[in-house]
Amino acid sequence: MKLLLIRHGFTAGNLEKRYIGRTDEPLCDEGKAALSSLTYPECEVLIVSPMQRCIQTASLLFPHQKAHICDDFRECDFGAFEGKNYQELNGNPAYQKWIDSGGTNSFPSGESPMQFRSRCCTAFMQMMQQFSSAESAAMVIHGGTIMSILSEFAKPHREYYDWLTENGHGWFCDFHSNIITILEKK
Repeated sequence: MKLLLIRHGFTAGNLEKRYIGRTDEPLCDEGKAALSSLTYPECEVLIVSPMQRCIQTASLLFPHQKAHICDDFRECDFGAFEGKNYQELNGNPAYQKWIDSGGTNSFPSGESPMQFRSRCCTAFMQMMQQFSSAESAAMVIHGGTIMSILSEFAKPHREYYDWLTENGHGWFCDFHSNIITILEKK
């Protein structure tokens, strides 16, 4: 299967470098404008996160395509860090502890990185099985979701943070035998 993994367009929180996970923030005007210059190939199946920033991105990039919602493609729940940026968290002992862990500790009152990655990878395999007869699919999802999927299934293997993806951009891949082969960065 040919597979596109696309990160949603910019939101106001993204532009302010905020942790935006469970907050159902829409695209901002800058995000919509940036998406208008991008084109992606048509796909047989379109799968999106239930968050409005992903649904809006999908409707702008694939205006005539029916979207299938995958609830478990939601972004990570950043708990007490939700909606805040580095400047606001700087000096917070819980934030410093999380930074010192290399991002492996659970977010206070939120989701653990391992729970999040497991949720995303399980959902990815469920979608691949559900749409296994399709020749092509696009997923409009979150940066963390993309990093989770690629760090688990892409060969050669790269670590989670090595798969950082810009808003509105993504990866054109081949998916075969539970392995993702990167063909091109989009």
